[in-house]
This record gives sequence, structure tokens and C-alpha cells, in this order.
Amino acid sequence: MKKLSLLIAIGFFTTTMLKANNFKSAEPSDLIVYVAVGKEKIKLTCSQPDAEIYVDDRARGKGSVEIEVPDKGCTWVQVQKEGYITEKIEFCNKKDMQKLPNSYHFNLKKDDAYDATIKSDVVNIDQKIVAKYEKDKAWQILNQIVLDNFDAVEMSDKETGYLRTAWVVTRYKYSAVRTRFIVKQSSSDPLIFKVKLVSEHAQNGMAGANDDEHFKEWDRIVRKYSSINAEIEARVR
Repeated sequence: MKKLSLLIAIGFFTTTMLKANNFKSAEPSDLIVYVAVGKEKIKLTCSQPDAEIYVDDRARGKGSVEIEVPDKGCTWVQVQKEGYITEKIEFCNKKDMQKLPNSYHFNLKKDDAYDATIKSDVVNIDQKIVAKYEKDKAWQILNQIVLDNFDAVEMSDKETGYLRTAWVVTRYKYSAVRTRFIVKQSSSDPLIFKVKLVSEHAQNGMAGANDDEHFKEWDRIVRKYSSINAEIEARVR
């Protein structure tokens, strides 16, 4: 009887200690079947000390932070800096998954597209051009300038004064930029056109011209298109 009481007491004490110490695992036995993972901490560092670190879409700091991954949960981390390719990773703290590291280092890759483009204050916005010529002459000049810069026109309607080029994709090692030009007549008296140079960036070097899900508007333009707006303004206005 004393021996049985002693075994029960040991079992109760062992179970209590496991819960108190929050062990990651316990050896199976007749008395205890208990697994408690608990939250895990990971030290994050980055090759760029001023890179912004986001944890579950919330800004947490720059260059280096410590995060906690909840028990039986996952945490998304995103590291970004202008001119570099954004890195994303998900850390999961779940049973039967790979053990989480104590630290993780992000080595951001330089985005070649950044150095091959220039920042522009006229990109992705409508620029109003009041024509100094009658429509036939203004339309002819507009078409000439656009075709000097773009090989293919996707849509052109002189009557409504609408023109849109096809996308031109410029590829880099880790990213791509797509560019197009749009002309819209907004008034006939006086004759006014709205022109727009559209530039979009994808952090995917294999993104195609019609892969809209990869591209986002960008305030930079490929250098070869940098003078088109100024040329239209000088020759049409």
C-alpha cells in the first residue's frame, strides 16, 4: 500500500514539474503524456543596418531585432530597403516541423533596376498639354514622338484622341520594369491632351508583360524614356 502511494505521489510531482518548467517534450510513460512547446525567440540581423524589418506587417525596427514565435503558431518577417530586393520568410513553431534557429541573417540582394533607372516626378501621373496646333498637326507630332520611343502601339484612335502603347519589359537580374505611354484628349476647344508615362516594378526577373500581380507602380523610370514628356511639352505646347 505504501509502495502504491509512493508511485502516485511521484507521478503527480513529475506532471507538476513538467508543466512548471514548460519542457519542449517529455518521454512517454504510463502516467504522463504531455508536450508543451512554448514560444521561441529568434535574433534577426541584416546585411544592411538601416533595412526596415516588419513582423506580421508591423514595423519592428531596423537592421536587428529579436522576435517571438508563438506556441503552435507562425510569424511572418519581411525585410526591405530601397534599392534592394525585399526578403520574406515565415517562421513556424509547430510540432513535427523543423526546429527554429536561435538566429537568422538576411543578406539583401542589390536591385540592378534601381541603378539603371532615375527618379521622376512626372511618372504615373497625367500631364496636361495645351496644344498650340490644330488637331491633325498635334496628333501627328504626338504619334511621331511616341513611336520614336516605343516600338508597338496597342491602341490608337485619332477621332477620340486616344493612344496607348504596348508594355515594354526591361529585365534585370532579380527584377523587371514595364513601361508604357498613354495619350488622352481631354478637350477640343482649347485642344488639350493628357499624357502619362507609366512605370511599374516587379521583384521578379521573369515577370511577363501581362503578369499584373507581380508589378506595382514605381516612381522611377528607365533612362531611355526620361525625356519623352519634356519633348512633347516642347514640341506640342
